[in-house]
Amino acid sequence: MDYPFAPIEPKWRAVWDQTGAHHTDLTKPGRKFYGLVMFSYPSAKKLHIGHWYNFAPADSFFRWKRMQGYNVFEPMGFDAFGLPAENYAVARGVHPGVTTADSITHIREQLQQIGAMYDWTREVNTSSPEYYRWTQWIFLQLFHRGLAYQKQAPVNWCPSCQTVLANEQAEGGSCERCGTPVLKRDLKQWFFKITQYADRLLESLSRLDWPRKTKIMQENWIGRSEGAMISFALEKLIEGWPDPSGSGFSYFEIFTTRPDTLYGVTYMVFAPEHPLVAEITTPKQRGAVETYIDSVHRATDIERISTEREKTGVFTGAYATHPLTGDRLPIWIADYVLMGYGTGAVMAVPAHDQRDFEFARKYQLPIRVVIQPPGSSLDPAFMDQAYEEPGVMVNSAEFNGTASEEGKSAVTRKLTELNRGRQAVTYRLRDWLVSRQRYWGAPIPIIHCDVCGLVPVPEDQLPVRLPENVKEFAPKGKSPLANLPEFMDVECPICGLPAKRDPDTMDTFVDSSWYFLRYLSPDRDDVAWDPEVTKAWLPVDQYIGGAEHSVMHLLYARFIIKALYDARLVSFDEPFTCLRHQGIITHKGDKMSKSRGNVVNPDAFVEKYGSDVFRMYMMFMGDYEQGGDWSDGGITGIARFVNRLWTLYLNHAEGAEEGEPSGDVRYALHYTIQHVTQDLETLHFNTAISRMMELLNGLLEAAVQPPPLSRGVGGISSGQGGIPGLKIVLDTFARLVAPFAPHLGEELWHMLDAKRKETDSVFDQPWPEYDPAALVRDKVTLVVQVNGKLRDKLEVNPDIDQESVVALAKMSERLTPYLEGKQIRKVIFVPGKLLNLVVG
Repeated sequence: MDYPFAPIEPKWRAVWDQTGAHHTDLTKPGRKFYGLVMFSYPSAKKLHIGHWYNFAPADSFFRWKRMQGYNVFEPMGFDAFGLPAENYAVARGVHPGVTTADSITHIREQLQQIGAMYDWTREVNTSSPEYYRWTQWIFLQLFHRGLAYQKQAPVNWCPSCQTVLANEQAEGGSCERCGTPVLKRDLKQWFFKITQYADRLLESLSRLDWPRKTKIMQENWIGRSEGAMISFALEKLIEGWPDPSGSGFSYFEIFTTRPDTLYGVTYMVFAPEHPLVAEITTPKQRGAVETYIDSVHRATDIERISTEREKTGVFTGAYATHPLTGDRLPIWIADYVLMGYGTGAVMAVPAHDQRDFEFARKYQLPIRVVIQPPGSSLDPAFMDQAYEEPGVMVNSAEFNGTASEEGKSAVTRKLTELNRGRQAVTYRLRDWLVSRQRYWGAPIPIIHCDVCGLVPVPEDQLPVRLPENVKEFAPKGKSPLANLPEFMDVECPICGLPAKRDPDTMDTFVDSSWYFLRYLSPDRDDVAWDPEVTKAWLPVDQYIGGAEHSVMHLLYARFIIKALYDARLVSFDEPFTCLRHQGIITHKGDKMSKSRGNVVNPDAFVEKYGSDVFRMYMMFMGDYEQGGDWSDGGITGIARFVNRLWTLYLNHAEGAEEGEPSGDVRYALHYTIQHVTQDLETLHFNTAISRMMELLNGLLEAAVQPPPLSRGVGGISSGQGGIPGLKIVLDTFARLVAPFAPHLGEELWHMLDAKRKETDSVFDQPWPEYDPAALVRDKVTLVVQVNGKLRDKLEVNPDIDQESVVALAKMSERLTPYLEGKQIRKVIFVPGKLLNLVVG
């Protein structure tokens, strides 16, 4: 009989809801376990299969922790602000508040279908005023500490989304939301000073139980580099040029990790966006420079730094002076130098940097070798590429003969003595750009006063509410809020004169950088989070979500928590102790997308098979952290397993034999407990399910037709008259399967005892523990080969000797065809493992 999921699953969801089975008393943490998945963003009305793959297996892990005796807190909410939700609304011509509310209602119903252990009494919605009031409050805490500031800067601009993007959201030169190539624009924007925490963000990674790849991604994104900051004198070209030395020169700085190559500099390169370019360009070169700058703005950063892209540039007409040799160095601008990295200027050493080498060859600029490979000599005339490895310094004055690695510090010391340089550390990381020219977000709580400057909104006036009666919320290059006088026009809280609100809204990643705190106190209107509850429950014990957030959400949340820790607002400085990523589900070998026509609709399969079967198949497809390829037919295997398990309980739950299991049954049961437990610990759900399938196969075989005791190979020997101890086996099996299929687990467990009430739950039962003694078998399986080929397996005593095992082999019916009429010429016997008979 097939498992009747249609009445069973909603029945148990209703019971859990009515009894508050998933509500966690946070005032009694005890052996606490805060389990969290990255919450969903309601940008459409349905959860896709990727959400299921994130949420359902994670819930299985958290349910298992509950059965291990932990007080588990598993909340859920909605990341409801931001571009995805607004773009969805704009495309339909509906207010984002309406579409978001509808999406949340529908997605909440889908989430409840999963049968997850979510504590819905603590749901959060980042677009509700009750939530974003505290997002604005956090902004003000950073502002008061000098960590939130506004400045004019070249920023990433998405012409499709009509808003700015943080560097992390424009990696690869395209908008991470819509894929449109990103442009550069100079705008006044708000930033969070995440760079102030660069070293601490790096140092504390070693304390985290995170995937190594994710740690490396964050390390590379922060990009700490040690080297030297070197000052180059710039020839004075125009009247009024700043000249602090009075020598006719001004200075600019460059950062290099190779100060040992300083004597090989033959020209300088500025990024086209460098603010000095306009001032140093000579009248003769101005036209060419301006034309070149316009062309560069049409290229993405990723295109500009590509090693395959031909390097281009223009001479500015200006010169710098070498700090040690006094050589006159022409200053160029080139596309391969970016303003966002280092100082936006580089010293060009074409003999020892490949980009500089290609540029010098193209524009016929000098190439000077200053590092020779050990045991050989380079001639610039015959070089076809730069030599970038360590070596011995040459053509470098008093440093000739110095090993280049030692030369780095030696040259830096000389520069320091001459006040022309210093040891320095730089970072690839840039401050987090948080302002957006969009409607659907938390308004920035700052007032602009002509007299008082930037004025924070008083905390008792929070939240700065997002106006709801907005008809024109589609992006047009500036925030729609700027067109609303009733929103913009306010009195300055300090002087009382007319002032303006800030028209921008915050990046949605600000909302998600602290949501795990709000889950603990969602109904408090006097504080963002309860300090005592937060101290007891945080940091998060297990966080599960996509690896695509490695250098965005995960980095931003770490920064926010460190800033709050410094402000003594939380007692921990890392939000997520342990992190794991789910893999990607493909279909027919490709990533799912509407354009490919291979999107899987979870609802259709849940309707046909039930949520337990669907979630178990998600876990069975492959390694959870690697992902797998969806097969419409593959789910039938899990359905068959569930149906067979259901049939076993229908036929044997009532009247199952009492007592302790013994023999093969006892071994198989404890073997399964051991391996399911170990697999759950490492999120290897697929192999855990395989072990349960093996146990079921053995039980069904033993229950229907017990295998003969003489052999006992490939099944469970039960003897005649049923399976002794089956009641315990079935009770244990129900507890093993419960985290994977929660509705089914409850039903099977209750079938074993009519006295159990619906309010009793299998999830309040202890997780089964295996007995190591049960895994010591009375017999071992001995592989029997004839002339090196496998011909049989024998169940024998562990201490059986060679003579006895050969005698048993001769009695085997399976071996008779290979031994009859032949002479055993050699016996190879490995006790407990192998018997190989060489015959002829």
